[in-house]
Amino acid sequence: MDPTYIRHLELLGFERRFFPRHHYVYMFLVKWSDLSEKLVYRKYPEIHTFHKSLKEMFPIEAGDIDPKDRIIPSLPAPKWFDNQKTTENRQGTLAEYCHSLLNLPPKISRCQLLLDFFQVRPDDEIPPSSHPFKRNETYLMSKDRSRNNTSEISGPIILETYRAISDYSKNSKREVDLSAGDMLEIIEKNPNGWWFCQCESRRGWVPASYLEPLEGPDEAEEPEPNYEGELYETIKAYTATQEDEFTLQAGEIIEVIHKLLDGWWVVRKGEETGYYPSMFLCKTGLRKEADTDRNMIRRETPPPRRSTIRNVKSIHAKGRNRITQDAYRRNSRRYLQQRGPRSSPGRAAPKASHPFKAEPSSRSRPKKMPIVPPRPSTELILERCTADTRKKVVIHSTT
Repeated sequence: MDPTYIRHLELLGFERRFFPRHHYVYMFLVKWSDLSEKLVYRKYPEIHTFHKSLKEMFPIEAGDIDPKDRIIPSLPAPKWFDNQKTTENRQGTLAEYCHSLLNLPPKISRCQLLLDFFQVRPDDEIPPSSHPFKRNETYLMSKDRSRNNTSEISGPIILETYRAISDYSKNSKREVDLSAGDMLEIIEKNPNGWWFCQCESRRGWVPASYLEPLEGPDEAEEPEPNYEGELYETIKAYTATQEDEFTLQAGEIIEVIHKLLDGWWVVRKGEETGYYPSMFLCKTGLRKEADTDRNMIRRETPPPRRSTIRNVKSIHAKGRNRITQDAYRRNSRRYLQQRGPRSSPGRAAPKASHPFKAEPSSRSRPKKMPIVPPRPSTELILERCTADTRKKVVIHSTT
């Protein structure tokens, strides 16, 4: 009887798990030659370890001796830290890898190393216990997706879960009340800091500053600061209530250097930085009145900031380290010094007396025009020309 081999291998998607720690596993459907079908789960680092072992077993087909002989497909090395975005983006490459793997000669596609790797393990049939407060999240790939490096997923079957860190009393019928410790499933994360969520049978808007992820504060969802800045226009005036906030009128042009999830963005005006509600900002040149009006109807006041919340009860021993305004201002000024003066639409050009310009006194004085040397005589020019050029000049002058 012929040994059992894999006749079909398909990547179905991935799963986000939270026990015993936060990690991701890929789901594979394995169809065997005995007509059995099994679902197995593998982490990407162990897939890459298997890939390296396969190359060591078949060095010629791996191209180690002659690159022209390589037929084993490539597989990128794992990143130091995996997040959901890298796990999603890697699906296209991994699906193509599995397809190419089974199309290799039988000595490779049916080798014992490959068969053992995709054999069903005990934790495939009985997955590890789930997190006491967080359920696993499953993401499936689109069936009509073409084979390329861009993956399309159907979205989470189980919504992302957050926890309330303090009590919150709603201010409108569109919001929901929160009690410290409530578990909420997030349906929409609006950049204005108001998130639409579901808490048991209730649905409504809650401020993002009152929520925390269960997997810990170290999982960064927010982008890094961009000190180059993006030009935005204020569409509504706001009066600062705290020292690190900006007071601006409608129609002013500022630069956004850090977009935070709680709806309070760090903006720069001149050399100063501070917080400003993102719901009162609109990108210059791309103003969409319909979106602006809809957001203004949805919310008329910015969400509360985390620093204003009392009796915060977090389940994490250490909160996320926020960047201070001193650090924002220091890094911003350092960037401005390196960039130098730049004129932007809607803003006046920087004055010559800017304190961060190099040699401001020399820039304020008018520059002297360079001395133009006198034109040489015709005889001197002809002396420095070649004989052929002089001959052409003589012929041209006689005609």
